[in-house]
Amino acid sequence: MKRCIIALSFVMGSLLVGNAHDITPDSPQKPVKKEVRSSDKETLFVRNLMKKMTLTEKIGQLSQYVGGELLTGPKSGSLTDSLFERGMVGSILNVGGVDNLRKLQQRNMQLSRLKIPVLFAFDVIHGYKTIFPTPLAESCSWDLGLMFETAKAAAMEASASGIHWTFAPMVDVARDPRWGRIVEGAGEDTYLASKIAAARVKGFQWNIGEPNSVYACAKHFVAYGAPQAGRDYAPVDLSLSTLSEVYLPPFKACVDAGVKTFMSAFNSVNGVPATGNRWLMTDLLRHQWGFQGFVVSDWNAVQELKAHGVAETDDDAALMAFKAGVDMNMTDGLYNRCLEADVRSGKVDLQAIDASVERILRAKYALGLFEDPYRFLDNKRERQVVRSQSMIDLARKAAVSSMVLLKNDNATLPLSKQTKRIALIGPLANNRSEVMGSWKARGEDADVVTVLDGIKNKLGSNVSLQYVQGCDFLAPSKDEFSSAFEAAKQSDVIIAVVGEKALMSGESRSRAILRLPGQQEALLDTLRKAGKPLVVVLMSGRPLCLEKVDKQADALVEAWFPGTQCGNAVADILFGDAVPSGKLTASFPLTEGQIPNYYNYKRSGRPGDMPYSSTVRHIDVPNKNLYPFGYGLSYTSFSYGEMQCPQQFNPDGSLQVSVDVTNTGSYDGEEIVQLYVADKVASMVRPVKELKGFEKVFIPKGQTKHVVFTVNVRDLGFWDNNMQYIVEPGMFDVMVGKNSEELQKKEVLWKK
Repeated sequence: MKRCIIALSFVMGSLLVGNAHDITPDSPQKPVKKEVRSSDKETLFVRNLMKKMTLTEKIGQLSQYVGGELLTGPKSGSLTDSLFERGMVGSILNVGGVDNLRKLQQRNMQLSRLKIPVLFAFDVIHGYKTIFPTPLAESCSWDLGLMFETAKAAAMEASASGIHWTFAPMVDVARDPRWGRIVEGAGEDTYLASKIAAARVKGFQWNIGEPNSVYACAKHFVAYGAPQAGRDYAPVDLSLSTLSEVYLPPFKACVDAGVKTFMSAFNSVNGVPATGNRWLMTDLLRHQWGFQGFVVSDWNAVQELKAHGVAETDDDAALMAFKAGVDMNMTDGLYNRCLEADVRSGKVDLQAIDASVERILRAKYALGLFEDPYRFLDNKRERQVVRSQSMIDLARKAAVSSMVLLKNDNATLPLSKQTKRIALIGPLANNRSEVMGSWKARGEDADVVTVLDGIKNKLGSNVSLQYVQGCDFLAPSKDEFSSAFEAAKQSDVIIAVVGEKALMSGESRSRAILRLPGQQEALLDTLRKAGKPLVVVLMSGRPLCLEKVDKQADALVEAWFPGTQCGNAVADILFGDAVPSGKLTASFPLTEGQIPNYYNYKRSGRPGDMPYSSTVRHIDVPNKNLYPFGYGLSYTSFSYGEMQCPQQFNPDGSLQVSVDVTNTGSYDGEEIVQLYVADKVASMVRPVKELKGFEKVFIPKGQTKHVVFTVNVRDLGFWDNNMQYIVEPGMFDVMVGKNSEELQKKEVLWKK
């Protein structure tokens, strides 16, 4: 064991404090003090307003109601004129469009006594009207600048339609593809997820306070991505060291990026539901991380504390959530129904109510809503911004960048534009609705370019394009197999577009079986018999088990759910106007029984690669994934020279690592060069490798790019069981390569 250990309790934002015994929802409520300047106009305005507010009106600011029919959970609290009259509506969600929102704001301003504007929120997850690839898809671009731009574009569209606040980004690390909401995040790696979280927060809030930007919301705090068996809403059972090392950093990255709001998670953490967990919402988030914004519950999550079994009554649930640090109650109306009596009985300190109200009023002030409640409601701007050509162009670029080439035997792709006969088969080949994926906001089918449309746009009348659906997603019928086979026999190439329905992934969409649903594998078997090159375009919201599909296909493209420019982007990839550059951010298992099988698993005393049977393994399937984390092919090829780095870190704790990457193929292309680190001997069991750097570089054919990484010793540390961040001197493996499996390795020493 290493003798010398440096404890850094406040390195990387001091993620945690205390120990497991600090996690108690019954701790006395202590209002968080915020230092302000007496000259601060915002402070003077807000506090003068609060002096005029009744207790009912204050609690009303802490209450959010659904204003439309878009439900993401059980319908409970209803929006009524009576609530407006009594000043009991702080925010409304799930209504969009200038005309719709103007009516609601006018109703509020007409009926309420103090005319405090309503804050409008919407789930703008991957676009508002112009739908971009789903977040998991987009993460496969490894392009932080692109993700900033798509979040910015989504904010511009949403704000042009009157929205002030989006419930995004979702930054939950997800290592189990059975969990449906893996589609909303950045995959299985904490380092990459943290970088993406910051980029998306900055994109949504790119011009904060102006009516072309929105407040972002970091969700779901915390560990929502680790439910038992991948079942949405299930409990989470983690060590606190794993919680701090894997699941907390993306949220801390959001705080550092200036995120304005947080959302509590549905799940429990260490036996306490997140929505009622004061250690999370107050001790950690506010006291340790210094978060100054406000926290909203998830849909109906306050009332659901009763179902968790930690609250007996509605009053108990409201009291627990508020004391935990949840400022705003989403949809169930419990704060409005319960908190006033709790204040009057002394269960809740009025100062605590005031602290939460002040956070929300400051948010409204910073948006300029007190100066003009309708400043986001501009019909002309809505017409100019929403679905503009720049939005459409960006959606196409993002979709292309997100696609991952998984297989390309015999250079099947790209297809020649001179191809005369194409058979286009599959339930997603001419589909407009499903290809947008889940959480499509206000995206409309009519705006979607199908794969059929995209190929026609690309090739015009020079091709004979025969389309047959072949089968549905779930229906057992094989009635169209014969016509699909005939089309395939008459073609020069078969393009099969298969995958999931949009709502086979997303919230409450966990799957135990991750094969292609319905008769799609059987359809591919039939097409294979035609003896023509078979190109499979896969659309899904999660990694699937594709061992059979991999054998069936000559070429396989993971297109995910590409959004409104689906068909044009797919055609760009298939016909070589774009060269694939995406790489996986979540491992694709061979079979469901391996799950979870993420790349950065921790070491064992009997590693799976040892030459005898008593090892970490299944007896009926190898330990490997079908496609590992960081994997993705290109139409060109890249050769890596020998990585260069010193034998030990510099005295200042830095290490420079470099490698020459040469484009040895026939196309200009982009390569995502990845750097991993492994601690060889530590005081705790460590992962076999961890991503610590990446560079996406464009390399023209025949040219070489010198790629340089700088590693700092602070990136080598970990959280121990005392919740201390420690960095231990010793030997480390530093690895560079094209994915998490194909790596060069050198040993490097860090001496204190």
